[in-house]
Amino acid sequence: MDPSWVILNVILGAAIIYLIFIYNNLVNLKHNVSKSWANIDVLLKQRHDELPKLVETCKQYMTYEKGALEAIIKARSAVAAAQQGSNVKALGVAETQLRMGLGNLFALAETYPELKANQSFQHLQSRITGLEQDIADRREFYNDSVNVNNVRIEQFPDVIVAKNIGFKAFDLLEFSDAEITDVNLTTLFA
Repeated sequence: MDPSWVILNVILGAAIIYLIFIYNNLVNLKHNVSKSWANIDVLLKQRHDELPKLVETCKQYMTYEKGALEAIIKARSAVAAAQQGSNVKALGVAETQLRMGLGNLFALAETYPELKANQSFQHLQSRITGLEQDIADRREFYNDSVNVNNVRIEQFPDVIVAKNIGFKAFDLLEFSDAEITDVNLTTLFA
């Protein structure tokens, strides 16, 4: 057998093995993004289930704060719609609105001593606050997974495999700057 054919077969075999290695790594990254999204989804559903209980508890005490409660209900619906549509950008916007609404509601609850002392309210507030922290942690993990995936599908030689097989970039889950700002208590009590 001609030694040049042996060398050519070895090079071809090594190239095929390398392409398989790249493909398998890209598949792993794609599934890490899906897994991290599923973790967020579970927490969003848990919070989604807790919000009506919180609103009902607050309704018993907050007779003049109907707007704050309606804002939470509206934002909750927007989050659910974005989740169902797997629209990460819309989810970021809806989450910002929901978090702002919850912040406003918890700030308003300070003016209702009976509500603040209610054990059901305290439990729900604690539960939702814990879920918010867990969502923030999972969002960080999701965004890290998305970033690793998006970088890898743009790097050479992975980009060749990614484009030919149809791997795609994912959107980061971002919340608007309004979420970072403090709640303006003077507007709540004006």
